[in-house]
Amino acid sequence: MTGVSTGIEPRGMEPRGSESSIRVLGLGNDILGDDALGILVARQAEARFGGQVEVVSSSQAGFHVMDQLLGVSRLVVVDCIQTGAAKPGTVYVLDEHAVRPAPGVSSHSLGIFEVLAVARRLGLPAPAQCVILAVEAADCTTVGGSMHRDVEAAIPAVMEWIERFLAVEPGGAV
Repeated sequence: MTGVSTGIEPRGMEPRGSESSIRVLGLGNDILGDDALGILVARQAEARFGGQVEVVSSSQAGFHVMDQLLGVSRLVVVDCIQTGAAKPGTVYVLDEHAVRPAPGVSSHSLGIFEVLAVARRLGLPAPAQCVILAVEAADCTTVGGSMHRDVEAAIPAVMEWIERFLAVEPGGAV
């Protein structure tokens, strides 16, 4: 069973307007082994939750995903990560308020949280809540490589977390 490393549970935030909208954004590249994770989760989320939530996917990064981050009150981003600190398939739940930006970040390597900070600074309609579900990968560089079995086995845990996130009403009610 894949473990979920988190101190964060899905929680509601006050909607910015009269309606609260949620988007699931799957990031990755489906021809690069474990990097396909976000794309595969987006496909499953569309099939399972498509009527409840907007689902998009992208192989872009940095400012190239700005449009996919904007215009919703709550955002869940699914991607893989290689820290080397955990076994492949470990699921991390990263809240933007609990993650410190890396020092010396350039505009060529901006992460989701840095892009959101820029959007807010510019007065763009950024989500009030952004959570990244990151799965520890084994290999994200082999073209045509298959997904590590433990990374693939993490998909049900990610889908379950998304389902719980969707069940939380804005404002915190479950």
